[in-house]
Amino acid sequence: MAFQTLVAKKALGAAALRNGAAELGLGPALGLCQSRKLQTFSLPDLPYDYGALEPAISGEIMRIHHQKHHQAYITNYNKALEQLDEAMAKGDASRVVGLQSAIKFNGGGHVNHTIFWKNLAPTKEGGGEPPKGELGWAIDTDFGSFEALIQKMNAEGAALQGSGWVWLALDKELKKIKVETTANQDPLVTKGLNLVPLLGIDVWEHAYYLQYKNVRPDYLKNIWNVINWKYANKVYEKETA
Repeated sequence: MAFQTLVAKKALGAAALRNGAAELGLGPALGLCQSRKLQTFSLPDLPYDYGALEPAISGEIMRIHHQKHHQAYITNYNKALEQLDEAMAKGDASRVVGLQSAIKFNGGGHVNHTIFWKNLAPTKEGGGEPPKGELGWAIDTDFGSFEALIQKMNAEGAALQGSGWVWLALDKELKKIKVETTANQDPLVTKGLNLVPLLGIDVWEHAYYLQYKNVRPDYLKNIWNVINWKYANKVYEKETA
């Protein structure tokens, strides 16, 4: 009975990942490759060149971040999924349980970074332009001003101990936007199924150290110059329609 419960949870988890990706328009971007038995993932292409976000984020950081770090999460996630598939086939409940942390960490890293790349845009393509439309109004309503939101996210991101993410999230139950943080590579969904990521900022050192050294606040200050508010507004309008 316990193993049957694990099987059911695996099926539900896979369905939730597919549905969540579809809701955010991330299906193709997640690089989902489906075979008859096993789903694996591949590295999504960036919608801009590695150097397109300079001087806010250097081309070297973007290349390493995308090709090395994001790829590592995908490689390890696919490996864990294969091991999980084998363990499920053998009825090895202990192995299934033991793989959950690797699946959460690496799968979360893939999901988070796929969102992160979409949250950025070169200045010539609108990066850094303040949010307009419905999201702009929501920010003024829930935070008082756009500047107040930036100040709060910068403070939350700078204060986050160790590695993690700072998020602008839509709470679909409360119908308001809020700032959340997650540790390590935990995706926003771990804070609540009602939360939809509008904007996520990576505050792992690999996202900024080569350029900003240990001065995370400077990285947080400058990244707003390449934030893609058009994408965030698109997600917000879709989720509140």
